Amino acid sequence: MASVKTSTLLKSYAPPRGVADELLDMDGKLRPVWWPLIDLLSRQTPEALAARTAAGDQYLNDAGVYFRQLGDGNSSERTWPLSHIPVMLDQAEWKQVSQGIVQRAELLEMVMADLYGPASLVHEGLLPPDLIARNPEWLRPMVNVAPRSGHYLHFLAFEIGRSPDGTWFVLGDRTQAPSGSGFALENRVATSRVFSDLYPNANVERLAGFFRAFRDALNGLRVSDDQRVGILTPGPQTDTYFEHAYIARYLGFALLESGDLKAEAGNVSIRTIAGQQPVSVLWRRLDARFADPLELDEGSALGTPGLVSALREGALTMVNALGSGVLESRALLAFMPRIAEKLLRQPLLLPNIATWWCGQAQERAYVRENLDRMMIGPALSQRQPFDLEPSSWFGRSFLEESDKNVDDWLEREGDRLVAQEAVTLSTTPALSEGRLVPRPMTVRVFAARTPDGWTVMPGGYARIGKSEDPRALSMQSGGSVADVWVVGQKPVQVDSLAPPATGPFTRRMPGFLPSRAADNLFWLGRYVERAEFVIREIRAYHKRLSESGGTDLQLLEDLAVFLEAYGTEVTEPVPQNLRDLIQSAKNCAARIRDRFSIDGWSALSDLSRSVEAMSGNALPGEEVARSMTLLLRKLAGFSGLVHENMFRFMGWRFLTIGRALERADSMAALLETFATEEGTSGGFDLAVEVGDSVMTHQRRYSIQTNRNTVIDLLVLDHLNPRSILFQIEQIKTQNEALPLSEHHGRVSQLTRLVVQLHSDLTTATPEEIDTAALRDIRSQIAAMSDALDQQYLS
Repeated sequence: MASVKTSTLLKSYAPPRGVADELLDMDGKLRPVWWPLIDLLSRQTPEALAARTAAGDQYLNDAGVYFRQLGDGNSSERTWPLSHIPVMLDQAEWKQVSQGIVQRAELLEMVMADLYGPASLVHEGLLPPDLIARNPEWLRPMVNVAPRSGHYLHFLAFEIGRSPDGTWFVLGDRTQAPSGSGFALENRVATSRVFSDLYPNANVERLAGFFRAFRDALNGLRVSDDQRVGILTPGPQTDTYFEHAYIARYLGFALLESGDLKAEAGNVSIRTIAGQQPVSVLWRRLDARFADPLELDEGSALGTPGLVSALREGALTMVNALGSGVLESRALLAFMPRIAEKLLRQPLLLPNIATWWCGQAQERAYVRENLDRMMIGPALSQRQPFDLEPSSWFGRSFLEESDKNVDDWLEREGDRLVAQEAVTLSTTPALSEGRLVPRPMTVRVFAARTPDGWTVMPGGYARIGKSEDPRALSMQSGGSVADVWVVGQKPVQVDSLAPPATGPFTRRMPGFLPSRAADNLFWLGRYVERAEFVIREIRAYHKRLSESGGTDLQLLEDLAVFLEAYGTEVTEPVPQNLRDLIQSAKNCAARIRDRFSIDGWSALSDLSRSVEAMSGNALPGEEVARSMTLLLRKLAGFSGLVHENMFRFMGWRFLTIGRALERADSMAALLETFATEEGTSGGFDLAVEVGDSVMTHQRRYSIQTNRNTVIDLLVLDHLNPRSILFQIEQIKTQNEALPLSEHHGRVSQLTRLVVQLHSDLTTATPEEIDTAALRDIRSQIAAMSDALDQQYLS
């Protein structure tokens, strides 16, 4: 049945000769594991197939999945490049692959323990000493520093490919800070949206059990239950930051940057709003040499001083151990078969790509004689063979294009070069213009250490070439990624990350809030509120420009001068300052992606795109005013999502305080300029409009605006969400719920300032709030901001 239904679909599917293909076996027949998927695809119209792929893309877009494209000294966020057709692998075959992965993980642990311990592999001639000593990832300060957990390696990834004879082999080991496991989860969710009618009953092994086992293993490494597990990230500028935030949220771990940590007296703690909180396990996602500027790379701005000392004292478990990047060296693959025979007393179940280190005469001679089927590159490179850097060559290309003499090159630089067999990768089907085409692929496999030994993720993700050229596999080169389905013969149970329920239900409250996260939430609130204030001011300016035809020159001039103090040039249809404010808000949100909802992020991103898309050619007056109204609506949508959906815990309190402080300060500044008896005509009306209180003023007061009505409504009315007193009451309420607002019977400086200003405003009359009083209010608001920063954020 499958062969009849799929004949049209596969008619143009033609893998290259002599290449293994995942879809078709050696006889050109459809592999049984693919039958259900191909049968489903064969019944799709072009429109239905497009709708399916759009569903997966829409999920990724809504979830904000991205990777950071690096190049030319700059970086930019790029849409996650999903290849919608999963790679289908039989469960029995995957079991064999997993056995090879587990063996290799054990071997790498033994090599790591030797390199940072007795160094017997070097002493016995199994590894050249120079190859280790010259490797920048071999960290001398970590020698003889035994890991507290008893193991150097806890989480590994392996790049594997299928050879033309159908067997699997290892292209590279990822031991430093393996990336991709979180993306594998997102690939699975997106692909299950594409094939929502097939996936639930396709006997595909689930991924949640793998992550649950690893999460529990990391929690088991803590010194005590009150200590924390953190994921250490370099920050938002790294290319895989989305994954760091996603996996932290998924596993319930804290996402930390170096500035969140303090290493002192052999212990490591997290700077939080409630003081220092101990952390005893760090899952490291930054390269080891940047981890500690005191003992490793002194130029690192990503590290925490004293981290190595804490490891030496046994106060911290690092996953993986610092220095594990030495195992990723491409040249090390040349020696792994012999090392396996020595340490394991058995050959590798999963061989690695044939590799020759050119620092040995016999190997150089072999490479020279077989150059046309070699790839040559830096010996200490950590890239896999098909991620070739500019200094790498396919031997064939070297002979044709290089003006170098190969003998001289190998003799002169042989100890810095490695040659690897130019293998042909297997192909897998990918969608291109509505049809299936074969594309080269590799699979990234993940392994995690648990108390019961190594466990292998049932799947992973595949890297798919954008063309038949195997050198275009990486996303940085335009490649895409696909989910990997490991398919069994029997139905699988639906799994989740939650452990089975035992005993009575216990509500768990959110954990600690790092000071950095509180700082970003605070400033997110301020930037969003400042942007709204600027938008309202710009709209008011252009409405008056349109309504008066430019005749109300004095008010327009005063408003322009006022906006200039905020860095806003009203002659620009979309002022650069407004773009900068929205981008600053987005940057703050980006640094707390693990604490920020998907809907909130989508709304903020939509607002940012709307600002960038606005035409710089909009006509002054009504056209600009309308565009500002559109932005206000989008900003209100974002604020509504945050207000309605965000959990009322500490993070929300800092966000709320930030917004309230900024709104109070902006209102005081506005009234200081425009709510004066001697001020420009129309200033009172302007203040009420910008304060979004026109209807309230009209209903409450049957007279035109005057100074007393404006001050009463926008300063002293505790029921008006735009008034200064309302903001101070908000701050007072949130501050009372913060830790350390009162300590040992004494209130904090922030509490004193808030209570004092609240008392002053509660008892004041409009006549008492003159320009000097407004100026004093602004000074007190600034003092509150400083006090909050000193107590919680610094």
